[in-house]
Amino acid sequence: MADDKTTPEGAAQPGTTGEGNQPVAAVAAEAKTGGAPDRPARGGNRGGGGGNRDNRGGGRDNRGGGRNNNRGGRGNNDGGEELVEKLVHINRVSKTVKGGKRFGFAALVVVGDGKGRAGFGKGKAREVPEAITKATAAAKKNMVRVPLREGRTLHHDGTGQFGAGNVTVRSAPAGTGIIAGGPMRAVFESLGVSDVVTKSNGTANPYNMIRATFAALADQSSPKSVSQRRGKKVTDLLARAGGSAAEVAADAAAVTE
Repeated sequence: MADDKTTPEGAAQPGTTGEGNQPVAAVAAEAKTGGAPDRPARGGNRGGGGGNRDNRGGGRDNRGGGRNNNRGGRGNNDGGEELVEKLVHINRVSKTVKGGKRFGFAALVVVGDGKGRAGFGKGKAREVPEAITKATAAAKKNMVRVPLREGRTLHHDGTGQFGAGNVTVRSAPAGTGIIAGGPMRAVFESLGVSDVVTKSNGTANPYNMIRATFAALADQSSPKSVSQRRGKKVTDLLARAGGSAAEVAADAAAVTE
């Protein structure tokens, strides 16, 4: 009679697995160590992801640097020259809407390089700084050149008119200063004129006064341009104004534009 404790042939022994009758503890250890492919720890993956984020951050820094360089390039459109900006007038208007009033601002700005170039512009916006910025940009686009005698005064007298505004400008000897007021003074200061006498008749509207002043400056002409137009020498034109030959020669040599 067979022993009840005898196991049939091919059956697994107690405490072993069916594959080669290996102990259960050995199979579990193999599964934990070499039985499955190595997988990187989750902490390592997250650390690698952090490195990628750092790289992306560096890319953003590079893009930011590019934007700053472009903005610097836009600011150099003036050719590197220093411009004199004069705020002439600010007008505030209001519009009554549902819920209150809505305010707007209009700015009038004169811009010049102090060497014979000047222009004016106007801008409108909801805020004062933005209106001034728009007016300054418009003034830089509309700059005109005015010939100056010795770099300090006008070559000859002139008049200008726009609407109800009439202005008169006259050249002056050295030491006279700028005899002008209001918007006209801002024009001559930005233009670089140090000796001039002016008079404004009619309206006191700053817009019309500025336009009339630039109309008077547009009629200014230098002896050099007149001599080229008429086919004569500068000394021949200055000799008709009187003076000795030495004075005429000195004045002709001083004419640069």
